[in-house]
Amino acid sequence: MLSFIARRSATGLLMLVALSVLIFILLRLAPGDPIDAYINPSSPMSASDLEVLRDRLGLDQPLPVQYLAWLRAALGGDFGYSIQRSGVAVLPLVMERVGPTALLMGTGLAIAIVLGISAGIFSAVRRNALPDIALSVVAFVGISSPAFLTALLGLYFFSVLLRWAPSGGMQTAGAPFSVADVFAHLVLPACLLSIGHAALIMRYMRASLLEVLNQDYVRTARAKGVREFWVIIKHATRNALLPVITLIGSTVGIAIGGAIFLESVFNWPGMGLLLVNAVGTRDYPVIMGATLVIGICVILVNLLTDIVYAVVDPRIQVSR
Repeated sequence: MLSFIARRSATGLLMLVALSVLIFILLRLAPGDPIDAYINPSSPMSASDLEVLRDRLGLDQPLPVQYLAWLRAALGGDFGYSIQRSGVAVLPLVMERVGPTALLMGTGLAIAIVLGISAGIFSAVRRNALPDIALSVVAFVGISSPAFLTALLGLYFFSVLLRWAPSGGMQTAGAPFSVADVFAHLVLPACLLSIGHAALIMRYMRASLLEVLNQDYVRTARAKGVREFWVIIKHATRNALLPVITLIGSTVGIAIGGAIFLESVFNWPGMGLLLVNAVGTRDYPVIMGATLVIGICVILVNLLTDIVYAVVDPRIQVSR
């Protein structure tokens, strides 16, 4: 198991380096001059001052040199300072947003896992019956709905028309902190975030369980007189969960993309909202720092998924 974890960790580290290189290059290839983000439009600078600033920031160096300088500082925990927030270090700024994003994504994915697996089992057991058809239609609608459309429609119906939930933020402005207040603000965006993932998990769980139910050992268990409930739960569901576990791990990256839209729509103070604002203001250090932290989170979740997969199916440790 330790060797398995070591191999997966090494792969994750290489992916993280590749991600940082890709983001660094894309930012440098974006239209405009990076130095423009450091200039106050109301106070134009002379050409000589611009060259001094470019030299101080290292922007006059070749791209590989710039990247290595940034990487060396990042490995020491120095992600630089925000351009738009004078004197504010990037790393603390990003880390204080990790909690709200983790709360939103964790709640949304937990809802999606519970609903998706339960609906998938129910749909497989009731194959081709009316409940199965109805759940399949709902699942296809959920999978086909873009995150931004789901967020806007949910905000309009449940917050504006019905007034069942707050329209934005993590807690009521001016009110003292309370768990109930945070929960009230969390429910709607978390449920909206879970829709597409629950639908996808449901379809995978249904297909996987139907395949397992046709296996010989399931028929043998039924022939021995095992109750159908225990045949489904004990014998079939565990093996059917294997591809679903992999799917759940891979949806974390997709969930981050959905969370970015949701945090923007609901003004949720997480990394998604921070990243959107940084892109809008061309705050390059914040973009690099937030992207790297998000990449680390995704890689750690994928590593955890591989470990859980290996625990559930020990054959994985031998074959990989």
